[in-house]
Amino acid sequence: MKKILTLVCVSALGGLLTLGGYKLFIEKNNEQIAVEQSSDFPVFVPTNNTVNAVNTNSAIVPNFVEAAEKSIDAVVHVKNTSIVSAPMSMSDLFYGRNSQRAQVGTGSGVIISPTGYIVTNNHVIKNANEISITLNDNKSYMAEVIGTDEATDIALLKIETENDLPFMAFGDSDHAKIGEWVLAVGNPFNLNSTVTAGIISAKSRDLSGQYTQSFIQTDAAVNPGNSGGALVNTDGDLIGINTAISSRDGSYIGYSFAVPSNIARKIVNDIMEYGNVQNGVLGVVGGALNSKAAEEIGTDITEGFYVSEVTEDTGADKAGIQPGDIIRKIDDQKINKFSDLTGYLKTKSPDDIVNVTLLRDGDEEVLPVTLLKPSTYIVETIGFVKNASKKELKSYNAEYGIKISKFDENFKPYWNKIDVVEGNIITKINGKKIYTIEDALSIMKNRKFNDPLQIEVINNKGEKLTPIFR
Repeated sequence: MKKILTLVCVSALGGLLTLGGYKLFIEKNNEQIAVEQSSDFPVFVPTNNTVNAVNTNSAIVPNFVEAAEKSIDAVVHVKNTSIVSAPMSMSDLFYGRNSQRAQVGTGSGVIISPTGYIVTNNHVIKNANEISITLNDNKSYMAEVIGTDEATDIALLKIETENDLPFMAFGDSDHAKIGEWVLAVGNPFNLNSTVTAGIISAKSRDLSGQYTQSFIQTDAAVNPGNSGGALVNTDGDLIGINTAISSRDGSYIGYSFAVPSNIARKIVNDIMEYGNVQNGVLGVVGGALNSKAAEEIGTDITEGFYVSEVTEDTGADKAGIQPGDIIRKIDDQKINKFSDLTGYLKTKSPDDIVNVTLLRDGDEEVLPVTLLKPSTYIVETIGFVKNASKKELKSYNAEYGIKISKFDENFKPYWNKIDVVEGNIITKINGKKIYTIEDALSIMKNRKFNDPLQIEVINNKGEKLTPIFR
């Protein structure tokens, strides 16, 4: 009996020692580890897994189905066939003939009217001998070029169909916001009806360095073949025409660029109404402000367009804009850099009135400015030309003509060698009389690449010279 009691006591004592040791050492260490993990590594946060959480998540994730359905049938495949010179063989050299072959390029386009008008990029159809359009239902049509604008890389085509076509209306690209979801719809690598998604990464982006562009930048995947396709917001509105990518190898690596819809719409309207683009000119020269520029001119303003010069007889000159003014806004468009200014003005036409908000001596003023037609154009092999006044024409005994304003430095030595200087009068180009710079622009635009260029000029001696450039 004593042995049994002794065994029970020893067992009980062993159990108490084991429990005490666990409490004292093991459980205490576990508690310390849990506290450290919670404090230093908050990798897990408890959440309420309820129906409300699911609904909230659905509201955050955008739904692109409706936007894709609205746009996919209005985006077409564009095939450009051109005739180019092929490498010459020995037989070609022997018989003195030029070997030619057909070269095919592809891209995209957007139907903008039920009657078959299509907008695309100029580079998609440039030098085309034949343009074929394939709709999303695989029907194909031959297209006619209505007009192009190389500066903005926009072209307008037309196809004839028996039935009305699905089309997209232009949206308002000025209201597009950075961070907004967008779709790129097109035909990359000949993969028809491809839709990719991304966000607007930036606006008023200039890739040329010449302050002539104002692209919408996105991170939606755009590849060769997407050019001329649609950039669409989540409502299915056309807010841009996909045009370019930033890449070392020609394929998408993160950024793509689109002509804003407000610019594309203006170009299309001008081509349909006038046959060419009607640009409205403000008439200021200067540059965008930053810390360095602000320090040089003695101001603490680092955003805006600093006016260093106002062109004579332009809208800015007549409205009272002065050198030293800082343009902060045009209408409701903020001007932080030069491409903001040029991009907005590309949506305007001659005789449009814009309200220019500027800073002058620390005070804000708003001046209404009437935009005018450009007073100068660039003519190949010459340089800048301007309309000539009656007095200037009379001094050369000329009834019509335009004035050489400033030579292209590459051609100046040639012209000076034959006694032609700045201020002389151009009267004819390729045998056609020139009354205004618009006449010169029209002739140069319709001239084929390989055609000779014949320019008639009256110099200071009253001589009529007609050099031919090939």
